[in-house]
Amino acid sequence: MENLEGDFTPEIEPAAAAQIFGGQIEQARAYFNALVRDGDLLGLLGPREMPKLWSRHILNSAVVAQLVEPGKTVADVGSGAGLPGIPMALAQPEAQFTLIEPMERRSDWLKLMVTEIGLKNVTVKRARAEEVGEVFDIVTARAVSALPKLLRMCVPLTKHGGAVIALKGSKAGEEIEEAKKLQKKLGIESFEIIKVGSELLADPTLVVRTKLV
Repeated sequence: MENLEGDFTPEIEPAAAAQIFGGQIEQARAYFNALVRDGDLLGLLGPREMPKLWSRHILNSAVVAQLVEPGKTVADVGSGAGLPGIPMALAQPEAQFTLIEPMERRSDWLKLMVTEIGLKNVTVKRARAEEVGEVFDIVTARAVSALPKLLRMCVPLTKHGGAVIALKGSKAGEEIEEAKKLQKKLGIESFEIIKVGSELLADPTLVVRTKLV
């Protein structure tokens, strides 16, 4: 299905999607369709991401919900296109998610998604992390910044005994070593690298879970 500009055909839904989202699969499909429709237009995701939209973005984010227990409150910092917050909220409908996004255009789109898809467990806050003024059981972030800077931003939003869960790549170990310098100052108990979704995805999601004292 290659065209003259390259193959930007949206990815066909993988079989794992129905397993991961269960009863929320139709909402996940609506989210996928909205990203295809608006992603490039609003600068949420470029056209080159379309051939891997399910696997690299939506499912990669959704499996992180395995680390969220029912009843927990979760903040997604720098939510952007709703990643990982919206897929996680669909995969774990028994937790409450707050999408934090400072850019008006993006936060307006996230609010549209809440209405359009019918996300009952999601609210949107247009703010920078330091302006939120609430604390959550879990704070997530994807492609926001390196771990030391990210923790300075996210720890103030996290309850004592809570966790910051950052989606990371192959340099996760190096980022942890850098972040250890902040351990005492930020009240960090431990760092842990976890692979989630191994049983469902060919390319599991690597996260760093930072637990607080």
